[in-house]
Amino acid sequence: FFIGDVRDYKRLVHALRDVDIVVHAAALKHVPATEYNPSECINTNVLGAQNIIDASLSGDSSVKKVIAISTDKAVNPINIYGASKLAADKLFISSNNFKGKKNIKFSIVRYGNVFESRGSVIPYFIELKKIGKKSFPITDLKMTRFFIPIEDGIKHVVNSIYNCQGGEIFIPKMPSLKVTDLARAIDANIKFNVIGIRPGEKLHETLISKDNQDKIVEYKNYY
Repeated sequence: FFIGDVRDYKRLVHALRDVDIVVHAAALKHVPATEYNPSECINTNVLGAQNIIDASLSGDSSVKKVIAISTDKAVNPINIYGASKLAADKLFISSNNFKGKKNIKFSIVRYGNVFESRGSVIPYFIELKKIGKKSFPITDLKMTRFFIPIEDGIKHVVNSIYNCQGGEIFIPKMPSLKVTDLARAIDANIKFNVIGIRPGEKLHETLISKDNQDKIVEYKNYY
């Protein structure tokens, strides 16, 4: 592995030398943390995305495909994380318009929460159960979230690498779960301590904007 930072353009140029495919997954993604540190969020999620694009388009680069990982929070965003990822999505899609004669494609995979990823509520609930907590903190009893297993997320990224023509946003079909149902799947007898919605959070996320419905093409496992 090659240690670096998406904020460091020169390091990215080194990292992408003799690379054919880039999967861009670097981001500051925790909503409360980014709400309180918006400039850090922009530096990583927006300027870092532009660095990936510029390094992929540089003269030394042999990159043929770039797949950027997006999020449901980029749809009608109300927090800086979602807004930064929407901006990054726009940057990647528009890059197909100024690549010139370079043989390179930029596409996006957008999904919701990844089961057991860093910062996921699932390991947190499991840890609370292990230490014997009789109640879990819940922001709102009506809150729902889209979830996808890590393996399925990876499969959709690989699928997009094979199928991308440049400019698409691939959106896997995934279930939306009530957070209370998720908690009860971990502990059927658990009680809830309602703590209120945190800064920048929605009750329900969206994968496709109503304004973009006319641009959607449906396949068996994804849009």
